[in-house]
Amino acid sequence: MAEIFAGFKWIALLDDRELFIEGLITTLEVAVFAMLLSLILGIIFGIAGVFPKKWVRCVDRVYVEFFQNTPLVIQAIFLYHALPHLHIMLPVIAIGILGVGIYSGAYMSEIFRSGINAVPKGQMESGMSQGFGYWKIMWYIILPQAKRTILPALGNQSIGIIKNTSVLAMIAGGDLMYTADSWAGANMYYGPAYLVTGFIYWMLCFPLTKWVQQLEKKAEVG
Repeated sequence: MAEIFAGFKWIALLDDRELFIEGLITTLEVAVFAMLLSLILGIIFGIAGVFPKKWVRCVDRVYVEFFQNTPLVIQAIFLYHALPHLHIMLPVIAIGILGVGIYSGAYMSEIFRSGINAVPKGQMESGMSQGFGYWKIMWYIILPQAKRTILPALGNQSIGIIKNTSVLAMIAGGDLMYTADSWAGANMYYGPAYLVTGFIYWMLCFPLTKWVQQLEKKAEVG
């Protein structure tokens, strides 16, 4: 066991720390933009999930059920291989953002749909009685009230997005996990590579976990 974490392996990792820093930057870029994409999709499909017209709700269910019930790694690999056949050439990092963002958007939409359904239906009726349209009621009345319910779940999903960026390792995405795999495989220094990588992911996710716990306590008090 001691040989796996031998001192010279740590020295080698320290010498190549720039590689891991670059991988971390890529991971953060994918996480941030995938989070924004998933939020946009979550709001759109979350509202679609409670829309009065049935066909709109059906579109939401197709999107949610498909992406929630197929593995993210298959979706990412499909995008990586399928888009060039459609003459759509994207950088791997963009494919990662699309893959993680669309996949997470399905979960975000359920979070928003549940939050919207938690708001008393009388709020919609009150808004309509004041002459507001459906979208204005949703944006200015329903969603602000649903925020207390939605935020803790969004925080948990954000943690999942950070961890899901590791899927880029399957398509040579240059992220933190891919960097660890490549470096460890080239040097046969697996112990330090994966231990450091795991610690970095923990450092990224742990503060979010504590923030989510605080939000959940506030929601319980409120």
